Amino acid sequence: MGSKRKDSFLWGKAPPDCIRAEKKQTETNRMNKNNILGDIQKLRMEIENVLTEIHTMESNKENKNVIRTKRFQCGKKKFNMDPIKGIKYLLDNDLLVNSPEDIAEFLYKEEGLNKTAIGNYLGERDEFHLKILKSFVDLHEFSDLNLVQALRQFLWSFRLPGEAQKIDRMMEAFAQRYCSCNMGVFQSTDTCYILSFAIIMLNTSLHNPNVKDKTPLERFISMNRGINNKEDLPSDLLTKLYESIKSEPFKIPEDDGNDLTHTFFNPDREGWLMKEGGRVKTWKRRWFILTDSCLYYFQYTTDKEPKGIIPLENLSVREVDDPHKQFCLELFIPHSKGQMIKACKTDPDGRVVVGKHQSYRISASCATERSDWIKAIRACVTKDPVYDLVSSRRKKVISSGSESS
Repeated sequence: MGSKRKDSFLWGKAPPDCIRAEKKQTETNRMNKNNILGDIQKLRMEIENVLTEIHTMESNKENKNVIRTKRFQCGKKKFNMDPIKGIKYLLDNDLLVNSPEDIAEFLYKEEGLNKTAIGNYLGERDEFHLKILKSFVDLHEFSDLNLVQALRQFLWSFRLPGEAQKIDRMMEAFAQRYCSCNMGVFQSTDTCYILSFAIIMLNTSLHNPNVKDKTPLERFISMNRGINNKEDLPSDLLTKLYESIKSEPFKIPEDDGNDLTHTFFNPDREGWLMKEGGRVKTWKRRWFILTDSCLYYFQYTTDKEPKGIIPLENLSVREVDDPHKQFCLELFIPHSKGQMIKACKTDPDGRVVVGKHQSYRISASCATERSDWIKAIRACVTKDPVYDLVSSRRKKVISSGSESS
């Protein structure tokens, strides 16, 4: 028996026990391999599921960012059209924190905001807006700048609104900030306030082509005597400020928004009126906007550019009877015969030409509307509330002095 098993090994034949063991090991290896392949497949599916979840999360996050960005852009456009509603939209959608500091930073740093809308929003008088104004002004750094340099920086960050009380609040905040950044330059914020307006008016005098009487240095120094707590400011300081404005006028920021004709944002009055032509005496319906001491008229309310501009400086307005139209008012130059009003209009070829009117006749829809337009125009022509505010402050400082800031 032992010899037969020995002969089997000699002739290359494995005994049955070895064959069974080998088959069992092969089966075990096959099962282990299948188990490993199964585990690999499960692991692969788990990895794919995780990757899908990650991709979904990233996609959702990306979509949320896209939606947020779109809403933020929408909020900026709403702000340019109506600052109060725009800020409310941003707050309601959690795109802005409802604090004076965050809103002020948004107004100061965000690109694409209309500078006129910023000015109007900052000029509001309720307590929360006053805090926003202070925070906005505090974002400016005026240390070691002379007053002209500081004004250049300040007036570039927005456009001054047309309402006198708003201008007063904004310039008061500027004066306080400048004095806190430059202690000892002026004896009071009143001094800084008055001199700031003197510089702004000097800029107009020296660089507005319509102003014929240019303010010389001697007059600028003279008009600011006694404003530093009844004392004179150093002549070399006033000379330096004068020369700075003379060499370079203030740069007025362009409006960044493009949803409305922002030049005519928040006008004194607007509405449809009938206007009589110049050489051809026909009556045409025009959309009129009264703002910045000018009367603008458009063919359509959606027009970006006016068809004509009538500066109201040196003009008067009155009721007139016209045989062809009811409820007429007339713009004219008092005590002048044959003189043309300095106005301009766009001709059919798109060229801007000088108007040919010695007077302008405009027809309202009723007597009440005519009366309201006349009152609004007279307010623009005869009243300068900003000048009244500065004059009052100047009289107070020179007559009694003011407390140090």
